[in-house]
Amino acid sequence: MRVVTPKLLGGQAASPSLGDVKEGQRQRSSWPIIMSWANHSSSVPQWFFLVGVPGLEEFHLWFSIPLCLMYAVALLGNLALLVAVALDPALHQPMYVFLAMLAATDVVLSCSTVPKALSIFWFRSGATSSGACLAQVFFVHFASATESGILLAMAFDRYVAICKPLRHASILPRSVIQKIGLAVLLRGFSVVVTFVFLLRRLPYCGHQVIPHTYCEHMGVARLACADITVNVVYGLTAALSTLGVDSVLICVSYVLIVRAVFRLPSKEARLKALDTCGSHLCVILMFYTPAFFSFFTHRFGHSIPRHLHILLANLYVIVPPMLNPVIYGVKTKRIREGVARWFLQAGKHF
Repeated sequence: MRVVTPKLLGGQAASPSLGDVKEGQRQRSSWPIIMSWANHSSSVPQWFFLVGVPGLEEFHLWFSIPLCLMYAVALLGNLALLVAVALDPALHQPMYVFLAMLAATDVVLSCSTVPKALSIFWFRSGATSSGACLAQVFFVHFASATESGILLAMAFDRYVAICKPLRHASILPRSVIQKIGLAVLLRGFSVVVTFVFLLRRLPYCGHQVIPHTYCEHMGVARLACADITVNVVYGLTAALSTLGVDSVLICVSYVLIVRAVFRLPSKEARLKALDTCGSHLCVILMFYTPAFFSFFTHRFGHSIPRHLHILLANLYVIVPPMLNPVIYGVKTKRIREGVARWFLQAGKHF
């Protein structure tokens, strides 16, 4: 029996081809699945192979064009927003600090997924080491959980600004904002790091082909040749305790905001208060709608074509990062002015 292993090039393991991976799967499919838990941790394959969008391989080059453009806009917009908030003292307010956190999270989310997808579309470079795959699982889910927490913090900031405007500075001083940001990061890390350990304990029996453009928890877990009930239950619990709880609390905050707004005496005051929340509501809808759609279809929507789910999953990791700075830039005059000043100052140095 010939076992497929990566060829050595210069003393290092070379990336296997998709044909080698499939051949190895056929040969190993007859292996008996009798192993102890101690063997599970060592059964993670050295390589995984991401195939992109199964069934639509001939369109990969066409998919890469809008994806690359959206990625460039997302990087430029979010980095410009981060620099503008950092350099402009007038933007060192809770709303803009939370927005800078959101921009940093969007950079992490897009950079942890899109470059690998583009390498698959352009060069058919789907091979990824197990370490890189598990790292991608961590950063994708960590960025999602963190972004959800930041959106909740922004909703709380809007609630305080509209319902308790005179106490806004005392309720949200810089120290409280720092604690909120740290709590969001720690929550995301503690929830998501468990995914990595749950995946490492599973035996894979040579199954290495992932029908996706990036590694995510359930996509990798489904390759295992063992019971993944723990992964399914924990994944559902983690999603409901982060995105689920956050979305409910955001809805509650906006119910209170709307109730307070309609108690304002003049129509102009009501419109001005609602306008300050408009961009945040757009960002919330852009994030949670594809997030919940992708989450539930991945677990329960078995009738939805796989390629459609993968395409929507790719839109989920690039469309919000691309549009968030655009929406806030259009809706917020201070951000437009801050970004414009930064570009003018940068232009003087060239």
